Amino acid sequence: MSESDRSRDRALADALSDRSAAAAALTRSRDALVASERARASENLEGAQVRSLATVLQRTLLPPVLASPPGMETAAYYHHASPDEVGGDFYDVFPLDGEAWGFFLGDVSGKGAGAAAVTSLTRYTLRAAAVFDRDPIAVLQNLNTVLLPEFRGDDPRFCTVVYGTVVPSADGAVVDLAGGGHPPPLHVRADGSARYVDDLLGGQLVGGLPTPHFTSHRLTLSPGDVLFLYSDGVTEARVAGGRYDDSGDLLTYVSAAAPTTATDLVERVTALVDGFGDGLQDDAALLALGLPR
Repeated sequence: MSESDRSRDRALADALSDRSAAAAALTRSRDALVASERARASENLEGAQVRSLATVLQRTLLPPVLASPPGMETAAYYHHASPDEVGGDFYDVFPLDGEAWGFFLGDVSGKGAGAAAVTSLTRYTLRAAAVFDRDPIAVLQNLNTVLLPEFRGDDPRFCTVVYGTVVPSADGAVVDLAGGGHPPPLHVRADGSARYVDDLLGGQLVGGLPTPHFTSHRLTLSPGDVLFLYSDGVTEARVAGGRYDDSGDLLTYVSAAAPTTATDLVERVTALVDGFGDGLQDDAALLALGLPR
């Protein structure tokens, strides 16, 4: 058997494993959702019990341990706007083969049981689709096909997401990105500058249209660079005078930290998010991938 045949067999085995994991995770999530909704319907349920159920369910929608590609650093943070409801933000970093890694950060519309079910479906669909196709746009198209049936009824579900692959090397890391209606990531450079990955603007949301348009971009992370992803809970926080990021405040805030590391940047933006207090009306998720100097 040739090496290419063995690689295909490994990819198929990984895909089947991801499908099995997806089915099992969906079953667990749905069981937890049913229990959560029944518990909420009980007039005797104490507030602490509601929050406990929501916390347990939320943990099933996020990776228990955040992986890191070889030679890279990753960091993440999740802030719940309401301890009584399960949010729809999600993120993950995972290996694809001996070289490439996949990662994503996104946001499912709404909250509660419906959003949680679609969040679970989205995470495992992305992981399974990534095994079969290295093209990030193709991965989002596959996700769109899976989510489209959820866009119906009085409470339609869809998501926004940035999905990417990264191939690290001794000289840097090549990153291929695709955007589906999500705020563009920030590329924070070792030279102290920072910019939005503007090419990802304009991509349409995932799961709402039969043939959506997604956008893509390739960039290279040099030693000391960080790629920073976030959800709109950060940029749409309410502050005096309107939304936090109406005047590009996030770019200014992140630029002030450059050059930085993935961990330090997430800690800095976490402090910003925590400082919003009641102005943070939606969940906020952060994910950073950095290449140490």
